[in-house]
Amino acid sequence: MRTSSIERNTKETKITLSLNLDGSGEGEIDTGIGFFNHMLELLKKHALIDLSVKATGDIDVDYHHTVEDVGLVFGNALNEALGDRVGLVRYGFASIPMDEALCETSLDLGGRPFVVMQCAMKHMMVKDFEVKLVEEFFRAVSVESRSNIHLRQIYGDEAHHVCEGLFKSFARALRAAKAIDPNEKGVPSSKGVI
Repeated sequence: MRTSSIERNTKETKITLSLNLDGSGEGEIDTGIGFFNHMLELLKKHALIDLSVKATGDIDVDYHHTVEDVGLVFGNALNEALGDRVGLVRYGFASIPMDEALCETSLDLGGRPFVVMQCAMKHMMVKDFEVKLVEEFFRAVSVESRSNIHLRQIYGDEAHHVCEGLFKSFARALRAAKAIDPNEKGVPSSKGVI
């Protein structure tokens, strides 16, 4: 089983997270931020991972610390659960429509962290949640999981739908990239190591 359980405690946040890469979309999500909970629910369902998150943070200040730190812990758990990455498909891509919005993610679990997020709605709000926090979450995931993540809003004019499209496309790209390829006998890299 490709699993991981991580705890992170700082003066700003306390986070407990468990991950099973070979799950079925089960788990409890509670970050104290309603919209973020919704996005993480979509992530676990569409990636077919079991994910449980309990986070308490200084959300009276703002949501930044909690969202970023959950990203760090999720990325750390993802890296640990992937292990040596032997037999991994490694790459994933998904383009997801969400009503009027279309978003896509290209993902490489190949050990090199980098994030690009093209989103015209970055500085818009969904209720009290700034869309820019989506980028902060995925930047933290990228660094700790050693993954290259490119997210793109192709079009759309409803910020909620765009965020859903970004999370769902990442989830589906992760679902593809985390799979084991029966034809891959080693690490999927010409270098022989990831």
